[in-house]
Amino acid sequence: MSAALSTLPDTAPYRRLAELGLMLPALPLPIGNFATHIHEGDLIYLSGQGPTHEDGRLHTGKVGRDVSVAQAYDHARLTGLNLLAVLHGALGDLGRVRRIVKLLGMVNAEPDFGDHPAVINGCSDLFVAVFGEAGRHARSAVGFGSLPRQITVEIEAIVAVS
Repeated sequence: MSAALSTLPDTAPYRRLAELGLMLPALPLPIGNFATHIHEGDLIYLSGQGPTHEDGRLHTGKVGRDVSVAQAYDHARLTGLNLLAVLHGALGDLGRVRRIVKLLGMVNAEPDFGDHPAVINGCSDLFVAVFGEAGRHARSAVGFGSLPRQITVEIEAIVAVS
């Protein structure tokens, strides 16, 4: 079940999500023997998330063959929303985010595909829209021959918090 905005803290990130017409999805569960996040000092390491809807539907396929760059951009944005849900679960308030430090964006791409940055911009653009300048981050966007369950994108993050 999505987090109702009326039950969320009244801080800027939630107001920005509402302005974008977005709601945080339910906390995604890990698909293996790992934690969704590790909080160490003032950093939170978010495990990779994919383009999964709350009802379990996944976006799958090879970007550049089955999936267009525009579609994969939307998948990366959905993945970013899932990362925000994990972050909210870890912190209780996205207002505690000092900076999105680093993203690693992985694209399930055809071997000759070369537009990985445009795909991962779906997540990057969301984070800048939600956190402003604190959402601007270092990033790698790379292609892979496959990803778990054949998802189109997987993204992990490192976040500085207070």
